[in-house]
Amino acid sequence: MDTEESEALDAYSRVVTGVAARLLPSVAALSVRSPRGGAGSAVTFTDDGFLLTNAHVVAGANGGSAAFADGVETPFDVVGADALSDLAVVRVHHPGAPAAPLGDADGLKIGQLVVAVGNPMGLAGSVTAGVVSGLGRSLPARDGRRVRIIDNVIQTDAALNPGNSGGALADSSGTVIGINTAVAGYGLGLAVPINATTRSIIGELVATGRVRRAWLGVAGLPTPLPPQLAERLGQKSGLRVVEVVPGSPAGTAGVYLGDILVTAGGRPVQSVQALQRLMLGPAIGADLPITLLRRNALVDVIARPTELT
Repeated sequence: MDTEESEALDAYSRVVTGVAARLLPSVAALSVRSPRGGAGSAVTFTDDGFLLTNAHVVAGANGGSAAFADGVETPFDVVGADALSDLAVVRVHHPGAPAAPLGDADGLKIGQLVVAVGNPMGLAGSVTAGVVSGLGRSLPARDGRRVRIIDNVIQTDAALNPGNSGGALADSSGTVIGINTAVAGYGLGLAVPINATTRSIIGELVATGRVRRAWLGVAGLPTPLPPQLAERLGQKSGLRVVEVVPGSPAGTAGVYLGDILVTAGGRPVQSVQALQRLMLGPAIGADLPITLLRRNALVDVIARPTELT
């Protein structure tokens, strides 16, 4: 091994060991108290004992015990869980672990070094490293009959195993940019990103224990915009309306089958996920300006989403 390779390995090792030193005290191994039992990981993100994990880790449970790297074990209560984002917040009875910093996954790049910290197969304080191997992935999540797409899921080749769920995915600075959520196959790990959307979800879970979602009553499919309009708007596609629920906020506002949603709330709507991102608690009962393309003309309507029940 030549000097350059040796220096590169040393630099890589310093990054991984630095992230491990920073995050291991903040990551807990969860033992879940429920009829089916279960285990996973969680990440401390406040100084007063709130931890972030996956909704599927604590599904059907109201509490359990959390064990930290320094040997401290304490009961925890489930504050709230949101199956449609696969995120949950728990709170330990005896806080003391340092809060891990939360970052923004929207700035990630493919090939970027990431480090996973969790408790796979009950092995507390395990650390693996890899790279971001894919961005913009989608992961279906279900809550009863409701299905939602978790968008912008992070794909990494950092080794993840059962028990890693709910653990931290961090960048080279030790900032948490994702919560590990699934193992889709050997060598493939997925994480729910930490970004503006998930921060809003986390905030609602802490404040109220649940996530309210808005309902518009419309279904659509991505479709290209006419070239001249696309060039003028700087937007290649919109969402063609394939269903409008009678009496829904969309129907009452004057959205019709065959319309193409171009913008909602002043933001481009080029995918179902883009519309979903707008349908969180603050949108309930608020005016939502929508621009539609109808028979080659732009039409503006105002909808007022209601709460999804």
